[in-house]
Amino acid sequence: MPACVPARHDHTSRSWRQSNGPGIKRPHSPPPPRRGGRFRIAGADLSASITVLLIAVPMSLGLAVAMDAPLEAGLVAAAVGGIVAGLLGGTPLQVSGPSAGLTVVTAELIQIYGWRTTCAITIGAGLLQMLLGAVRAARSALVVSPAIVHGTLAGIGVSIALAQLHIVLGGSPQSTAVDNALALPAQLDRISPAAPLIGGLTIAILMAWPRLPGRIGRAVRRIPAALASVAIATAVAAVAAPGIARVDLPSWRSHALPELPQGPVLGLATAVFTVTLVASLESLLAAVAVDKLTTDRAGRQGAGPPAPAAPTAPPVRRSDLDRELRGQGISNVLSGLLGGLPVSGGAVRSSANVRAGATGRAATVLHGVWVLLAAGLLVTALEWIPLAALAALVMMVGIQMVSFAHIRNVHKHREFPVYGATITAVVLFGVLRGVVIGVAVAVVIALHRLARTRITVTDRGGQHLVVVRGQLTFLAVPRLSRTLGRIPHGSDAVVELDGSFMDHAAYETIQDWSNAQTAQGGRVVFTGRSGGRIAEPASAAHSCCRPWTPWRNHHCHDRPKPESVHHDCGTRSGDGEHHTTAITADPSPSPGTTDTTAADTMTDITSNATPGTSASAPAAEPIPGTPSSPTPPAAPRGTGAHRLVSGLSSFQRNTAPLVRDELARLAREGQHPSQLFITCADSRLVTSMITASGPGDLFTVRNVGNLVPPPGAEAGDESVGAAIEYAVEVLQVESITVCGHSGCGAMQALLGAKPDNPQTPLWRWLRHGLPSLQRMTSRHRAWARISGRLPADAVEQLCLTNVVQQLDHLRAHESVARRLAEGTLQLHGMYFHVGEAQAYLLTEGASAGTCLDEVFDHVGPGDPAGSGELERTSA
Repeated sequence: MPACVPARHDHTSRSWRQSNGPGIKRPHSPPPPRRGGRFRIAGADLSASITVLLIAVPMSLGLAVAMDAPLEAGLVAAAVGGIVAGLLGGTPLQVSGPSAGLTVVTAELIQIYGWRTTCAITIGAGLLQMLLGAVRAARSALVVSPAIVHGTLAGIGVSIALAQLHIVLGGSPQSTAVDNALALPAQLDRISPAAPLIGGLTIAILMAWPRLPGRIGRAVRRIPAALASVAIATAVAAVAAPGIARVDLPSWRSHALPELPQGPVLGLATAVFTVTLVASLESLLAAVAVDKLTTDRAGRQGAGPPAPAAPTAPPVRRSDLDRELRGQGISNVLSGLLGGLPVSGGAVRSSANVRAGATGRAATVLHGVWVLLAAGLLVTALEWIPLAALAALVMMVGIQMVSFAHIRNVHKHREFPVYGATITAVVLFGVLRGVVIGVAVAVVIALHRLARTRITVTDRGGQHLVVVRGQLTFLAVPRLSRTLGRIPHGSDAVVELDGSFMDHAAYETIQDWSNAQTAQGGRVVFTGRSGGRIAEPASAAHSCCRPWTPWRNHHCHDRPKPESVHHDCGTRSGDGEHHTTAITADPSPSPGTTDTTAADTMTDITSNATPGTSASAPAAEPIPGTPSSPTPPAAPRGTGAHRLVSGLSSFQRNTAPLVRDELARLAREGQHPSQLFITCADSRLVTSMITASGPGDLFTVRNVGNLVPPPGAEAGDESVGAAIEYAVEVLQVESITVCGHSGCGAMQALLGAKPDNPQTPLWRWLRHGLPSLQRMTSRHRAWARISGRLPADAVEQLCLTNVVQQLDHLRAHESVARRLAEGTLQLHGMYFHVGEAQAYLLTEGASAGTCLDEVFDHVGPGDPAGSGELERTSA
């Protein structure tokens, strides 16, 4: 059956089919590479270059002001960075220019050595960058701990903000961040109103511009916030504060060029190394960020309708970091020779370039050309810009370098002390010393964690519990030996190891002690922190059938002699905790069987997946009666009855004793589920397993295609509507989840539906999915999509769209609408990829019906969620 999305325009169509024949090219595949390397300019590159120009000019001038450098030096660096790094760098969409990360360093160098020697230092840093790129050291630079890198950039950002705050207040910055902080009270005493008002206006526009509402706001937001804020502040200053300090661009005839460096050799070498380090790290981190932005943009464009007249652009390659480092080095050499500021890749300019639709190097290079033209033709206009507006712009750039997302990330990985030490040291002592201190703190913490091992022994009535917290290295062997020596010979012991590393010395110590205990009649069991055994013999494989997550007893009774394949079985105890035990079992079902559980599934009308299909893209299961339906294999007579009896017997033998008390409590207290879960009847969708829930958690409704008929459309079958009303009105559930899944046979049947299909009960039911098909093919609707990748095929696209459409049907029910208005009910959209065992949640705005951005976000193993609850989390 063809799996092709119907045309959204009369002259365009989309298909995920790939042609395998030689010489056949898909309609949307990139064109073959052109020979000769001719530089091509697309319309998107032209518009993107203008967008970046409008950001780059005020930012370049502002950074020059912040560094106390000649203002035209910022324009030189922007032009050289755009043209040279754009042509020679390894990241086509990255826009280079004056380095925000080097603001403090360059200002200090200018103060110590003067401007012309600083240009020579820039040349030296460029040569060193070229050398590092030639020896392919770019990847090694990213080995530095992210806590140190982000701490360095955050410390630079704090220093920038403190310095520019003085200019915003109408004064002049001091030489160091500490001096700027100490001088703030005196600056506040002699504050003049004009500069703070213009600076405050600039900051307010910067913050409010991206949030302008309505149709007018969407149109106005096409103008970059940086340009809008500086332009409005300039216009207001021209009327309200004509005497305010403004940009003063000297004549290009007096532009200063570099001279032979003068000063102590060690100091100059340190300066060259510092500029190289900061500029290289800033450029490489920006290149990695540009790769991510480009990938995300490709995913969004691939999931949406194609532009009819848009030219097919070649895909942008991932960054070549060594080439990028060489390109940045050449740019710094030329910038220094021409009297420009140090150059690096900029995250602000680059993200604007990607979001503006740039497709290649042409946008970056053209931006540099426009900067050159602006420097020659717009001098009069640029000299109207107030210094306070540029200072406010750069101050906001500095504040944004302190990223709360980075802080949360380093805190999650227990590296906040490294981050805090680095940012503090950069502010107090400068960039190079700050980096050295950050590295030293990181090494000390790593050694401390490696050496800190807690070992305790608890006597539990003849059985001793030995708990080891931390890594077991030779440093911990003396304490380990003393602790184990206190345990009586021949006694039973449980050793709980909570660490990720054990060296040879510690292993030998534990092994020798265990052998001695066993030889004297004792029994030693090694476990992890959860209490499960680290290793069990194959004879213990039947323990897979014990607890009450249904997947654990999946077909255990069908295979008395499992193969020896290790995997983890999660168990759920009565108090809701989850444990993990490494055991020996075969997780694959027997040939011809279907992954079903008596506790959580109903009958399914679909057949088994096509043999040989990939786990990452399972084949959609056909509906009987549709074209190309394979004949289901005949099951052996009596197999179903035997499997039912065996499953029930296994439950009574292994699981019932564990859950009897909990079920008895639920029988006494009644059911109080927290959510209604509407999903497909597909036998492979085990809701209790994928939501980690148990008895009493979910009120589940299953049907073919996870459909929710609108009120009054069920024509005699009101079971779904009755379940919704009962769950919302009587059970007072807190949330409702509509869950679709990959390879849904109902969605495939809808794609292949024909007007002459027989009006069987199945097809009369599937008509409730026709609005989903219409939504997907409508040119007025955005397509639902998965974050990070394109839908695998048309079936997956319809599965995603169907979840969004059924949520709309759900909101039409009176009881649901009332609870939503009261704020006591939440709706969730969910998609489960069976082959990948991966869940995706619909973004919060789309679930609430307040956002058109219908994206299903990946749910990772580290995302927080309560047991049995589907909570929306940020990635």
